[in-house]
Amino acid sequence: MGHCCSKDAVADSAVKEDDNNAGSTVPNRPRTPKPRTPSPAVGNGTNGRSSTNTPSHSFTGSPWHSTYPAGVPPTPSPARTPRRMFKWPFPPPSPAKPIMSAIMKRQGNGKGKGNTAATGTIPEDEGGEGERALDKSFGYQRNFGSKYELGKEIGRGHFGHTCWAKGKKGALKNQPVAVKIISKAKMTTAISIEDVRREVKLLKGLSGHQHMVQFHDAFEDDQNVYIVMELCEGGELLDRILSRGGRYTENDAKSIVVQILSVASFCHLQGVVHRDLKPENFLFSTREEDSALKVIDFGLSDYARPDLRLNDIVGSAYYVAPEVLHRSYNVEADIWSIGVITYILLCGSRPFFARTESGIFRSVLRADPNLNDSPWPSVTLEAKDFVKRLLNKDHRKRMTASQALTHPWLRDENRAIPLDILIYKLVKTYLRASPLKRAALKALSKALTEDELVYLRAQFELLEPKDGCVSLDNFRMALVKHSTAAMKESRVLDILDAMKPLSYTRMGFEEFCAAAISPHQLEALENWEMIASTAFDYFELEGNRVISVDALAQEMNVGPSAHAILKDWIRNTDGKLNFLGYTKLLHGLTIRSSNTRHH
Repeated sequence: MGHCCSKDAVADSAVKEDDNNAGSTVPNRPRTPKPRTPSPAVGNGTNGRSSTNTPSHSFTGSPWHSTYPAGVPPTPSPARTPRRMFKWPFPPPSPAKPIMSAIMKRQGNGKGKGNTAATGTIPEDEGGEGERALDKSFGYQRNFGSKYELGKEIGRGHFGHTCWAKGKKGALKNQPVAVKIISKAKMTTAISIEDVRREVKLLKGLSGHQHMVQFHDAFEDDQNVYIVMELCEGGELLDRILSRGGRYTENDAKSIVVQILSVASFCHLQGVVHRDLKPENFLFSTREEDSALKVIDFGLSDYARPDLRLNDIVGSAYYVAPEVLHRSYNVEADIWSIGVITYILLCGSRPFFARTESGIFRSVLRADPNLNDSPWPSVTLEAKDFVKRLLNKDHRKRMTASQALTHPWLRDENRAIPLDILIYKLVKTYLRASPLKRAALKALSKALTEDELVYLRAQFELLEPKDGCVSLDNFRMALVKHSTAAMKESRVLDILDAMKPLSYTRMGFEEFCAAAISPHQLEALENWEMIASTAFDYFELEGNRVISVDALAQEMNVGPSAHAILKDWIRNTDGKLNFLGYTKLLHGLTIRSSNTRHH
């Protein structure tokens, strides 16, 4: 595939394929990479890119041609992705084609840049408005030159560059900062203009977290937009990985992953999905070994309401989640990217690799990460389980960032656990569930192991229960306590409207556990069968009841054509749910058939 819109991400160009084809090893720089400038600062001038010369809104394969080692054939995909999984009516043979078309549409037709129809560029019309009609006025201050003195360039990308600068007056007088300069001439579509506007709004709204790059101000003139941010002089996470020979020890990797999860959890609670988490987009504040890590580059980020799915395809190919390629995703897509980063930290290889963009996408959709070859036999079982639970292709089964911080591999009793937006989603669903479904969840909660209860206890305490119970007021106060301008923009607080039944009742810890557990996540555990079996025993004692096929069909939201299947979920002896029926009820599965769903 041509690279008219490919990324030159350093992680994609600083690694080479390893001998067993499990991924590509990180320690080696390529022989012919695109020149890059070391980046002691935050971001670069690209719209949504870091200081690694990475064009916006694009994916990439390796920027140079690599071959497999002699005698080693490509590893076949161990599994197939059903074509019906794609949202397009007739999926093309290569998943890259519609993906790249979507990307090119986002970037516009690129007139004057050598792009033609033959490259797959889709002209951006925006209701008939041409480039001249685009309003490139952002309403930012226009006195940048009077407040800051620009220094040397420290990074360059597709849309612009980043410079070192020094404050001339005010609170930042004589203080070094990083200035991301975005050229207005490169803003050729309404979407690209909105991306810049949103990036500034996100940086301003999220600024304050210890692992977020700090935003200072935004300016503009007729030629550029200037985003003034904290200067991070410690270099990229990628460079630290390379300096360590391509991988971290487990203990050192834990320190990195905890910081990444901390800021991801913060963003997700605010209703923000980063969409481009990768080693190049994490910078160290200083060159000290124990320097704090900062996430940068919110040019591809977006607001993600808890009850909605995003569908535009953006990100970096090696780190993109399967559901992004399926055009239906939320904040869980960031967790997948963190799983890829963790995999690289622990073994120095990418979990998904191919020689082309199309091949990378296929690998992400079909292949399983290699956790068997060296060095994985020497990695602890807890670490491998952690990676598996992040790199689960079913986004419903992935841990959230807050949950990951309570995983046995990272668990630390002295570390505060962030409030998780997932508990709001699950409690909302529980409040709307039928009595039978609630009984099934209560039985499941009684079968939880101590590992799962650690997370639930932490979340319950964050709600500040009174007399051991919580109500809607507790949920509201906990959210408001952590609210930022970004949370208001993403309308996360609207979820409280769907939790109004809690206004008239109180929920103790036992019921909270039933309401705040996800059967899908539990199903990903190795001991799921034991948990489910124990839960079914409790269900038999306290919740199972006689149910007809018609009633079960209504419970499962399926039509008469599914009755033949539902009969297998009910025991002939007493008319109650059997074990299979109980697990299906827990998951709320719907039989996929054009004639089964009630209208």
